[in-house]
Amino acid sequence: MTGKLEGRVAFITGAARGQGRAHAVRLAREGVDIIGVDICADIPSMNYPCGTWAELEETADLVGKEGRRAIIGRADVRDQAALRAVFDEGYAAFGRVDIILANAGILRVGDSVDPAREWQDTIDILLTGTFNTVQVALPRLREGGRGGSIVITSSSAGLKGTASEEPSAQAYTAAKRGLVGYMQVLANQYAAEMIRVNTIHPTGVVSGMTMNAAMQAAMAKADSNVSAMQNALPIPILQPEDIAGAVAYLVSDEARFITGTQWALDAGFSVR
Repeated sequence: MTGKLEGRVAFITGAARGQGRAHAVRLAREGVDIIGVDICADIPSMNYPCGTWAELEETADLVGKEGRRAIIGRADVRDQAALRAVFDEGYAAFGRVDIILANAGILRVGDSVDPAREWQDTIDILLTGTFNTVQVALPRLREGGRGGSIVITSSSAGLKGTASEEPSAQAYTAAKRGLVGYMQVLANQYAAEMIRVNTIHPTGVVSGMTMNAAMQAAMAKADSNVSAMQNALPIPILQPEDIAGAVAYLVSDEARFITGTQWALDAGFSVR
């Protein structure tokens, strides 16, 4: 059966697991080939394991099971040259790009060891990493002359801040809000070319970043802040596939009139 996005190509960062993998698989089901990238290495300032090469290979296998191709590669989104090399390999194979999903992200919770480093790494990966992702792929997207869609993964923290004394969490909220401003600039700049740009704002989603010992310990210590971090709906945490379904719509022709928007995929977190 032909998918509603048949023949298109998506460039996805943070594709080894979590939301990135879910996006790759869901879009493949809709007929999209994937250029997928992940750091495939741990980040010393973070206190949980990052995605691995084996996980990225598994994402590619899952895309293959949907009948589509995946070109994958290792790159740190802070390294524009490395990111470009992976993108260029995929572009050479597929000859086009239609969708850019700037999804890679990190967040350290728990006791801080090196506050300045934790702040800087979080800002660099979330904010500068998104800039780098767009920089390497947008020229080819524009060359296609078909329009396209850029979806930037912000967070519920990009809509509503909660209390935290942790440098990475503070940087996370600052960066996720910064992504909204960046999105709005791009949406205005490229609207005439039918290139649509939006942010998504998920609440907590099952992933390696959220389901780890450090996060669980931090939540146990949150005490009075827990109520401020709860969703309005009785849904404590979302599945990556929940977010991927929304993104599949947002990048489709059915959403051809939607640009410059902030999508709260947050089970009511932002209305509390």
